[in-house]
Amino acid sequence: MRVSDITYVRVGGKRHYVCVIIDLFAGKLIAWRASIKADATLTTDTLRLALTSRNMPKNVLFHSDRGTQYTAASFRNLIDELDFIQSFSAKAHPFDYAVSESFFRFLKSEELNRFCFTTLQQLQISLFEYANFYNNFRPHFFNDALTPTQKEFFFSPT
Repeated sequence: MRVSDITYVRVGGKRHYVCVIIDLFAGKLIAWRASIKADATLTTDTLRLALTSRNMPKNVLFHSDRGTQYTAASFRNLIDELDFIQSFSAKAHPFDYAVSESFFRFLKSEELNRFCFTTLQQLQISLFEYANFYNNFRPHFFNDALTPTQKEFFFSPT
């Protein structure tokens, strides 16, 4: 199962948006994109990036909120092309994608809130560095203190 969500970050005094996709098996961040717009292009590009970084089998459950970025025709068409099963949270039930909300809390408190970004490129570099830290060095409680990469290595069927 994959979960996706979007948050905003201030860059040069304006809102920029970060979309993430997390694999729930190990809580691993498998794709992220930053953009000046929170639109279907952002979610579609993030999903395409996830496809190039992971071998995603068919019939993957893809969960998100009911935002227009995830219900747009371009995104839904891509989901259908991939034979993914799209799942949405019920209205007023954000706990369904609590993993992504938790990730954003750590991303902001451990990385983004420490800086004042003036360019999108600065934000992207910071996101890249944090993704490496989060996946490869930060132990996760729900992984029995293993990093997401360690959990996948030790427990993935191959």
